[in-house]
Amino acid sequence: MVRIPALALLAGLALLPSGSVAQIAVPPLGGVVGRLDATLTDTLGRLDRTVRSADDLVRARTERLSRFVAGNAAAVEYDARRQPARRGELLVIDPTAADLRLAAGAGYSIVTQGSIEGLDIPYAELAVPDRMPLSRAEPALRRLLPRAEITADHIYFASGAVTEGSARTAGTPRLPRGGTVGVIDGGVGPGGDLAGQAGFAIGAPRPSAHAQAIRSLLAGAGTARLYFADIYGSDPAGGNALAIARALGWMIRQGVPVVSISLVGPANPLVRRAVELARAKGLIVVAAVGNDGPAAPAAYPASYPGVIAVTGIDRQNRVLFEAGKAAHLDYAAPGADLTAIGLDGRRVALRGTSFAAPLAASRIAAHRVNQDSQLSTLQAVDAEAQMRGPRVGRGILCAGCRSGT
Repeated sequence: MVRIPALALLAGLALLPSGSVAQIAVPPLGGVVGRLDATLTDTLGRLDRTVRSADDLVRARTERLSRFVAGNAAAVEYDARRQPARRGELLVIDPTAADLRLAAGAGYSIVTQGSIEGLDIPYAELAVPDRMPLSRAEPALRRLLPRAEITADHIYFASGAVTEGSARTAGTPRLPRGGTVGVIDGGVGPGGDLAGQAGFAIGAPRPSAHAQAIRSLLAGAGTARLYFADIYGSDPAGGNALAIARALGWMIRQGVPVVSISLVGPANPLVRRAVELARAKGLIVVAAVGNDGPAAPAAYPASYPGVIAVTGIDRQNRVLFEAGKAAHLDYAAPGADLTAIGLDGRRVALRGTSFAAPLAASRIAAHRVNQDSQLSTLQAVDAEAQMRGPRVGRGILCAGCRSGT
């Protein structure tokens, strides 16, 4: 790779239109490199290294998605935007009878038709005509039904890693504890803190290392009651948009006040509608910004309006280099130097914004117990947050919550 000197890079950025700068996600200089009191030489050198490494993260994301699609070709394919989605199926939101007749006449057959319970979103899942790839079937159906809302059933991915080994631990600070958090992720095993669990994929609920780590962190942070919605199970196309929407509806039916989603994927109209309606019914939605770096596409559902978007920090309160971005940022929470209890009962090390989101959710849930509205809850959380700034949003939450139980 050609190394662009930092001063030349900054000069070039200054000449670009604002949309171009946003696309490569280079925020103001101090936000890129951390502390404002760094020397100019150190600042420029670190910026240069950051831009080059961010490019590497973008390439790694592309390669990871390619491997996933190739390894699950029987169940997954790319849609028209080259995003992984369930193979051979499209979703129509609020379909009319006339829409479905036209689609059937063109070879699109109904797989399922119904409404998302708890959110009342009518939908139809259609199988595309034989041997037609999604990349062709999706735009063709849009041309046939120009007024209908049509989408592929996109796949969403966990945004954190669970590894063997250990990390330093620290006690949870003396803050209000308790509350209820719902988690949309994989499944977990039985336990006294588990108030409810449901599956929204083939083979679900099925315990997963990622979900278990989140459960452990929430327990360590003092959350009293947990609800888990497993949207993965054993399904190669698990983690899809329809499963997320159904899981949000289930959380509403259970009366869950705060839900944490440590998953990232593309913008999807069904997920957007589900988030909007869930929030309108009083659910506070917290989501991770992902781990694909600041130059990656904006992460969803974290980027939807009203969703509490959370990034991750290390023990020195530095934002993780690999942290992704959302259309807005609300809080930061620990995403490195973390430990949790794994599926086998042994302690594991964690890294990623996956683990920051539930820790932020734990603080929101603890305050929600004693507040009578979402607004007053978030005002109480803001009062607790530390070190407000452009890289951590309204501040850092749960800074001492680094050890799950």
